[in-house]
Formats: sequence, structure tokens, C-alpha cells
Amino acid sequence: MPALLNCQWYRIFFVTLAQISLVLKPIDSHVAFMENMESIEFKKLGLGSYLKKNIDSFGDLKTVEKFGTGQSNPTYKLETSRSTYVLRAKPPGELLKSAHAVDREYRVIQALKNTPVAVPKVFFLSDTDENPLGRMFYIMEHLEGRIFWDPSVPEVSKKTRSGLYNAMCKILADLHSVDIEKIGLSDFGKPGNYFARQTDRWVKQYRIARLKEDIVMEKVITFLENNLPLDDEQISLVHGDYRLDNMIFDNNHPKIIGLLDWELSTLGHPLADLAYQCMQWRLPYQSGMRGLNGLNRTELGIPLEEEYVDKYCEIRGISKIDNWNFYLVFSFFRLAAILEGVVMRAREGNASNPERAKKMSVAIPVLINMAAQLIKD
Repeated sequence: MPALLNCQWYRIFFVTLAQISLVLKPIDSHVAFMENMESIEFKKLGLGSYLKKNIDSFGDLKTVEKFGTGQSNPTYKLETSRSTYVLRAKPPGELLKSAHAVDREYRVIQALKNTPVAVPKVFFLSDTDENPLGRMFYIMEHLEGRIFWDPSVPEVSKKTRSGLYNAMCKILADLHSVDIEKIGLSDFGKPGNYFARQTDRWVKQYRIARLKEDIVMEKVITFLENNLPLDDEQISLVHGDYRLDNMIFDNNHPKIIGLLDWELSTLGHPLADLAYQCMQWRLPYQSGMRGLNGLNRTELGIPLEEEYVDKYCEIRGISKIDNWNFYLVFSFFRLAAILEGVVMRAREGNASNPERAKKMSVAIPVLINMAAQLIKD
């Protein structure tokens, strides 16, 4: 594998298995990451005793259940004699050092505990392989609430649906308003022009991964390179995969009680998060995609994209966003480049699910053409 695609690409590939659910419908857990951890009896590994020593009032470990969603970091529900917890671990096997950095996840969740951003409590990080599982993991609070997988949220009323989207908008604005120095995350990412760095990185990745030159994609790349915004020195904590199904909502109210899956979190430009989420407004609802395009959003009680962006700006106290199309084009381009890399791995026989990779290959031209259309608008 080319040097550019080694350590960095390895990490991005696996977190993408979760991230691509923005454009493709959910899949069974065995497709997301091929492993047999379901068959391991954790108690025989001495996990219960180990956690009892490290977590106050942990109790006796009774049952372990793997969550059936597509995380690249295997996640388990632990039932004890006193409470319920969640264990999130690196996958088994040999991994590159920077891959599946659950310690980064633990750090950011812990740092956000006294901010307006709702996150689970974290109790313990085993930051070495010297533990009963033989790999790094952490323990966090199990939150009882609702997760919605369909962006149209058909299971709730119009009023509740509006409340859910308002809650999402507020938490995102709150996240980008957090003082990173105050919470101890000023060293959590690289400084400098975020979009210039990211565009350069993903252009290189895409050109290595592609089979042949795509004229439309090259026009998108040219647009990005020629329209990079000046560095406005905005730096915030960004989630990296901000979408509806990465949130747990209160069982009775449209309130977010936990923002999850911080695998892609870093320091970056806040508009990257906002534009990434707003892709969902433009992606088709039909044809296996998971967008809102084609739905009557007003009738459903879902804000229009412009309304959502305006609300975000109002909460953050910032002015209207100039050149909004650039940020959307960048988001479509970046996701297309990521999927191109996953498809490349499938061609080389390294994909965990080749059939899934074929479906991703169908999504790539859709994303590229949407970026191209934005350039014309």
C-alpha cells in the first residue's frame, strides 16, 4: 500500500464503516466489522473482577451483549448486579498505533462533561493492552433513551420532529462554542487552515484510490482549490460525524441526552461539521440513500436547510455564512474520496464486506454530481 495510505488511511477506513451510514441504510452488525467477539465469555477472561477493582460500586458482572450497529470500535452493554454500563474497545488483532484511538474518544467525552454538550459519563479507561481483553477500552454510562435511524423520523409527531431538529441544531452550535482551552483540548488537533489541509489530503488520497480520471471530479477539485476560503482562524472541537443516529434522545421529550461516536473528533473548522450534516438535506431519501431530498419537509415539521443554518448562526451569534456552497461541495467531495478508498480496498481484496463496497461505488457518482451541481448554482 502506498505510504500516503498507510497509518492515516487505516484509521480513516475503519471509522468510515460507521460514517457511510449517512448515505447508505444501516447494515447488520456482522457486516460492519468481521469478528467473533459475540462468542467470547467475558467473565471467563476475568473482566468482571478487573472492573470491580477499578470502578466504584461496579457490582458483579452478569451479562455482556454486543450492540448490533456498525461501529468500527466494538461496543458492548454490560449488566451488573448494581447498574448498566457500556464498554467500547479497540477491535482484536494487530492494529496500527493510531488506529481505533478509543483513548481520544474517552478524553473528549470526559472533557465535555461540564459543558452544554450532552455526553455520557465516563468511568474508566484501560489505556494499555495489559488487561483481561488484551486491548484498550473504556467504560461509560449506559443511557436509556431513543435513537432514530430514519431522518424523516416517522415514529414521532410533527411537533416532536421539529423539536428533535431544533435540539440537534442547538447541540451542534453549543459544541462549536465550547472553549477548547478551558476544557483542556487545545492540543487535540493541528493548527492552520483546516480546509486547505483537508482538501490537499483528500485530493491526494482520491487520486491514489481511483481507477481512472473522472472529468467531473476533477472540475470539483479545481473549484475547491481555486475557492479555498481565507483562514479566518476559527478553531473549534468538531465531531466529524454529526448526524441524527449518533444521538440518544430522551424517551419523552425532544431533548438530546447523549452525543455519541467521537471517533472522528478533532480540532477543525466548525462549518465542516455543519456542512457535513446539511448534506442530508440534499441526499435523496429513496434509492438506498438516507437523505431528506424528495420529502415534504415543511409538512413533516423538519426545517429547510436554510432555516437550519440560520438557526445555527443565531445560536452561535455569528453572521450569515459567505460562500456556503463551498463548504457543501467540500463535504460531498470528501465523502466521495473516502468511499473511493474503501472501494479500492475491495478491489485489492482487503474489504471486510465486498458486497457493501459495491453499493458504495454506486454512491460515489451521486456525491460527485451533487458537488458539481452546487458549483453551477
